[in-house]
Amino acid sequence: MSLTFNGTEIATNAGGYLENQDDWSKDLAVHMAEAENITLSDRHWDVIDYLRDEYFTNNQTQPNTRAIVKAMSDKWGAKVGQKDLYDLFPLDPSKQGGRIAGLPESRRKGGY
Repeated sequence: MSLTFNGTEIATNAGGYLENQDDWSKDLAVHMAEAENITLSDRHWDVIDYLRDEYFTNNQTQPNTRAIVKAMSDKWGAKVGQKDLYDLFPLDPSKQGGRIAGLPESRRKGGY
């Protein structure tokens, strides 16, 4: 499978995850999010940046929703609930957020 971005075909797997993480850019993330009816806000970018940082600097860790809740509570200085993250990424903060962040598909079952 693939997606078209700026006249270029970008290879993805059947789930829409990038085949090559080097294809990712912030502009591509915006394009991918818009295709899923998401307009990226600063909070979306905080989650995306956290997911990318964990993956690329922490031994390819792909945090689950519980870890994202904790990290965003610390970052935003307020208690964040699972619902707050699902408001940002309704299909699953770790999986949908990871896809938009350009990370490979997670093999874990996800969830809280």
